[in-house]
Amino acid sequence: MITAIDSSVLLDVLTDDPEHGPASFRALDTARGLGRLVVCPVVWAEVGAFFDDPERMRLGLRAAGVTFDPFDESAASLAATRWRLYRRRGGKRTRMVADFLVAAHAATRADALLTRDRGFHRRYFEPLRVVEP
Repeated sequence: MITAIDSSVLLDVLTDDPEHGPASFRALDTARGLGRLVVCPVVWAEVGAFFDDPERMRLGLRAAGVTFDPFDESAASLAATRWRLYRRRGGKRTRMVADFLVAAHAATRADALLTRDRGFHRRYFEPLRVVEP
């Protein structure tokens, strides 16, 4: 089983978020027990912004069993079509293309997405298995 991890879950754990951190840690641990954990370039960059030293982040994610997994053309194309649908339905710019890239990566390269933002992902990426902490 491959689980793609969203930034929200990793940041909950890495910043010791008092509200979401414990549940996100347990969910991450459970997902690790089921198989591989991956992050796409968007999540890598979002999480990396919280570190002064990129090597420290890379080593921390590696220690947690999280690996970098790049996009491919199918993920980028899926993100584009779902973003277009979102905008045609009146979606505001509160959702950025990056959100669609994270979900499209999970839909094309993983078996599930671990995220706290389940409503959005389920609405625009229906076949995607979404797991929340």
